[in-house]
Amino acid sequence: MVITYHGVDFFKVQFGDTVLAVNPISKDSKVKGARFGSDITLISLNSPEHNGADVTSRGEKESFLINGPGEYEVSGIFIKGFLSKSNYGSKVSVNTIYTVSLEGMNICFLGALSDTALSAEAKEAIEETDILFVPIGGLPAQAGTGVLDPGTAHKLAVQFEPKIIIPSHFGGIGDPSALKKFLKEAGEENVKPIDKLTIKKKDLDGKEGDIIVLDVV
Repeated sequence: MVITYHGVDFFKVQFGDTVLAVNPISKDSKVKGARFGSDITLISLNSPEHNGADVTSRGEKESFLINGPGEYEVSGIFIKGFLSKSNYGSKVSVNTIYTVSLEGMNICFLGALSDTALSAEAKEAIEETDILFVPIGGLPAQAGTGVLDPGTAHKLAVQFEPKIIIPSHFGGIGDPSALKKFLKEAGEENVKPIDKLTIKKKDLDGKEGDIIVLDVV
């Protein structure tokens, strides 16, 4: 599995010949995002920074779109969506947390989450997570940033004891020093960003809440 980061909460996950796009940035956003074809597209929030299904289709092949809570199976990949809340864009909105099971690993995308009061069902699912993607760029005193602030994001992430924690939603939107604050909170100031994460299930052995920062590509 190869994971790359394309800004805000936009990730590309490739495993074999299958490509998963998570929260692609729309062409309508002021934030510049990537464009690539995907087999499956997950959308957590109806905002231009998260709902870019327009950038993930290729030719005549449309990406299979999932944009809300529920249980899905696509090409042998099991995906679950859980209802949560976001204050992104200065308004309370529905945010979908996604868990995905593939290649023997469980990964979870919190999307534009701003509320730590999660449902029992969502908590139970996240507790099985190997790789957790958590938004960190919120500013508590500034309306509209709408996601978890760095301190709250770290506390929530470690609560679920994932093998790997990958921060998102930093730089360009929200708190410009979010990543620095998050790494300080975790006592991991020396973590250096990498262009991509290539990982197999066996690579998770011995990892306990390891933080991996992905550069925007």
